[in-house]
Amino acid sequence: MMNRRVFLGQAGLMSAGMLLMPKLLSAKQGGKYGLQLFSLREQLPKDVKGVIGKVAEAGYKQVETFGYSKEHGFWGLSAPEFKKLLKTNGLVSPSGHYTFDSFLSSGQIGDLDDAIDAANILGQEYVVVPYINPDMRKTAADLKSIVNWINIAGDRVQKAGLKLAYHNHNFEFDLVEGQRLYDLILNGTNPELVDLEMDVYWVVRAGQDPLKLIQDHPGRFKLLHVKDMDKSDPKLNTEVGTGSIDYKPIIAAARNAGVKYYIIEQENFKIDPYESITKNNKNLRGLF
Repeated sequence: MMNRRVFLGQAGLMSAGMLLMPKLLSAKQGGKYGLQLFSLREQLPKDVKGVIGKVAEAGYKQVETFGYSKEHGFWGLSAPEFKKLLKTNGLVSPSGHYTFDSFLSSGQIGDLDDAIDAANILGQEYVVVPYINPDMRKTAADLKSIVNWINIAGDRVQKAGLKLAYHNHNFEFDLVEGQRLYDLILNGTNPELVDLEMDVYWVVRAGQDPLKLIQDHPGRFKLLHVKDMDKSDPKLNTEVGTGSIDYKPIIAAARNAGVKYYIIEQENFKIDPYESITKNNKNLRGLF
């Protein structure tokens, strides 16, 4: 017969297990899911509050921001106002795309510090470099300069309690005087200061293998942009799981390699955008 002490001890273990179970399940799922708001760039300026509400209705709990400026904030809302809007809709924002070309080209600090301030207000973990303008990457010397400034930005961002990440397109894989910007970023940025956000679609569009990149550089990729490639026209996106990119092995490798955030982004639509982001969310979760 079980005495009271044994019963209470086993009950305590069961309770602890039940408390731990959500965390264990979350860890097993291996990531967090969000939407890059650039997907709805045409809708946001017209009705930012309505759009954010529809993002929440589509099943998202996280968003990745873009388009911030100190003067205009996020589509007319200041960073504190936008944070309040997200909270009202049950959303958080772990990362944001911020443009600070003036810093990456000449070290002007203003836009970078504005990005840091906004990211801290929103409670973001990552400040992401989204794009490098063509006039900044014409020569091999330009590419090396970009990498140097990215490291410096990473240090400044880290001192502010955040982490810098770099988001790719396809041009990083083009040869410029015998050098590829992506190789220089992978090998020339300090992993302690700079993480990478892989845009799978653009890697494939560049003729590269995202699976091999993830496997060859474990721990470097902490964010993954998930968008599929239209089967009939590779220049177009389509909903995850309906295109030509086989995401199952990519997601499996990403989970093993330390990716923390999986972010849907779709830049063009053949169906209603809100129907599309809802379908994307469902299909992405199905991959886990």
